[in-house]
Amino acid sequence: MNIFDASWFYWAVGIAIGLPVGLIILTELHQVLVRRNSHLARQVSLMRNYLLPLGALLLILVKASQVPPGDGFVRVLTTIFGFLVLVLLLSGLNATVFQSAPQESWRKRLPAIFLDVARFALIGAGLAVILSYIWGVRVGGVFTALGVTSVVIGLMLQNSVGQIVSGLFMLFEQPFRIDDWLDTPTARGRVVEVNWRAVHIETATGLRITPNSMLATTSFTNLSRPAGAHKCTIATKFATTDPPNQVCAMLTRVASGLPQLRRGALPPTTVALGDGAYETTVRLKSPADDGAVRATFLPWVWYASRRAGLHLDGANDEFSTPDRVWDALDSVVGPELRLSLVEKRALASYARVVRYGADEVVQHPGIVPKGMSFIVAGSLRLTATTADGSVVPLSTLYQGAFLGVTALTRQPNPTGAVALEEVTVLEIDREHLEHVVMNKPTLLQELSRLIDERHSKAHRAIRGERVA
Repeated sequence: MNIFDASWFYWAVGIAIGLPVGLIILTELHQVLVRRNSHLARQVSLMRNYLLPLGALLLILVKASQVPPGDGFVRVLTTIFGFLVLVLLLSGLNATVFQSAPQESWRKRLPAIFLDVARFALIGAGLAVILSYIWGVRVGGVFTALGVTSVVIGLMLQNSVGQIVSGLFMLFEQPFRIDDWLDTPTARGRVVEVNWRAVHIETATGLRITPNSMLATTSFTNLSRPAGAHKCTIATKFATTDPPNQVCAMLTRVASGLPQLRRGALPPTTVALGDGAYETTVRLKSPADDGAVRATFLPWVWYASRRAGLHLDGANDEFSTPDRVWDALDSVVGPELRLSLVEKRALASYARVVRYGADEVVQHPGIVPKGMSFIVAGSLRLTATTADGSVVPLSTLYQGAFLGVTALTRQPNPTGAVALEEVTVLEIDREHLEHVVMNKPTLLQELSRLIDERHSKAHRAIRGERVA
């Protein structure tokens, strides 16, 4: 018989040529995907190392060696090949549809339970094909037996199954997604995982596991919907003798400086509820900022209320005593402004000692200050604000430094100032300082030089140049 007339000859030649070429192509493709950090590199490696060689071996046995497909060894190899194809389909589907999905897309936020359902369906279909075509199993009878068994198990576990089904219906409705914030009767936090049995909610005290059936039968609030509409309400209480308008203005002013505010949203608002109670509402970027907002707002209100002469929780503030004022004038202001004893005594009745909390804004840029502030304790950071609203640090001021020097020239502040810790300052209004400073030409020259220096630093920072 002529060898060229044999069917196995062409299969053998095709496998001998195709297998090396296929290995080379898959190797080059795998290297390209690895360099690009592609999620498909693992699937190409599976095809190169296992699927292609095993497929070539099956073709050699069945087509070239004429081994019957019903042979036991061939069936085992074909079953392994089918399982590898099933693994390739599962991992490829996950890599192409979900792992490579954008962070905010529906594919990335799809609950894990739906992925499990899709995997089980694909595995079931694959096993049915393998059992039917390779081993000749009558799959219809198997499914019938499974159906009868499922009915029996369902009757035995109807309560548990009912809970699972109610949870599945809730998940199909999708009242929340991964990373949404929920407020349930038992937990408040961010959804981090959804599986067959429960929803995992990350709270401030740990991970709360809430059964799906519980969420399906109770009401809860999705704080993340509609997007960008979250707001936080903070309650405070003042003495009933404090003027409500002054309290509302102070609370709103403090809330307007919170760093967690959502850009472009409505400004904070404060309402008086009566009997000294007030509520301040702020619009936030995310429900995750609730704790940080409260932790920042309440300490700031404590300091701001005392500076404004208001009585938070009915408390009186007696911090600015005559002794503290005199100590600050004698140890800080006197040496800086070269004050005589008579001048210090003249300023003592017009000065007061106040405090600022950590991260609180002590000086706003672009505003004409009403007076000067001298640092008695603590430290401040001078800042400049660029055209896009970002804040650039300039330098740090310590005890003995002062702010509001442009009050004497009636110019806006070139820089802002933020407290790095609790800061104690002595404040003196402009009209009382003018009588003392205007008679000191050398001091005026030094103050003018300081104003020019801070102007220069602020302008360089706004232009993006490095500030020494």
